[in-house]
Amino acid sequence: MEMTFEPIWDSIIAWYLFLAGLGGGAFATSAFLHWRHPHAVTMRKIGHLIAPIAVAVGLVLLMFDAKGGLFHPWRFALLLHNPFSVMTWGVVFLACFMVVSIIVLVMDILKKSVPRWLEIVGAVFGVCVAMYTGALLGVCKTFPLWNTALLPILFLVSAMSAGAASVLLTAIFKHPEEFNRAGVLKKFHFCLPIIELVLVAVLLFITAYNSTAGFSSVWSLVAGQWAPLFWIGLVAVGLVLPTVLECWLLFFSPKEFEESRKAHYISAASDAAVLVGGFLLRFLIVMAALPVTIS
Repeated sequence: MEMTFEPIWDSIIAWYLFLAGLGGGAFATSAFLHWRHPHAVTMRKIGHLIAPIAVAVGLVLLMFDAKGGLFHPWRFALLLHNPFSVMTWGVVFLACFMVVSIIVLVMDILKKSVPRWLEIVGAVFGVCVAMYTGALLGVCKTFPLWNTALLPILFLVSAMSAGAASVLLTAIFKHPEEFNRAGVLKKFHFCLPIIELVLVAVLLFITAYNSTAGFSSVWSLVAGQWAPLFWIGLVAVGLVLPTVLECWLLFFSPKEFEESRKAHYISAASDAAVLVGGFLLRFLIVMAALPVTIS
């Protein structure tokens, strides 16, 4: 018999998970640029700008979703009382990341040089925020699709991919010269959707065989209610399309074409598809998860 239930979370939490991960990924991308492409100053500043804005918008959405927190925001401070809670560590990571990313953004606005150590600290907290978004779902241990150590890793890879895509997409239109010279970042970014696709497959395989609820969750994704959005939106548009487009641009097109405006528009479409896939990954995992039921 098919299991049905009223979801405990909806699309708002999916937006929060996506934006928090994107912000952490954007800041980590800036740190990567500092290391591999020190000339890409504008692109680094783009990442510094995206990071706190994305996370702040995500936190506002989270407060709307947690209505008690919206009207009594000081109640979030109560989450700090349990040092063994995932949510406590999440609050710490988010707070530290916001402080560092805002300091860096202000330094950019004031045209001050951002110390490398500060950018590294921000990137570390960005990675922690990205992984925390996956661990947050795992707190609900009755949902097999969420309660797996693989989910934080998948969300981390997706967050790094979305963060890099947001920086690259903006750079295409704001500073195409720097975009053309960021070859190492583009090749690194090319690998992430492939890794993400493998992790999604492994996650679904493991979940399908660990319980009846896990199998039902996976079935709803691959052949049930969410199958069209999963196959067309996430797999085809969000993962396969960017891989095909970037593979062609990076490895099979002439250098002159790769730096042309037409190629830039193709890259923009690829990066936009990555962002669509990043959101759909979280939306589908949130909405398709079914709980273990006691008969």
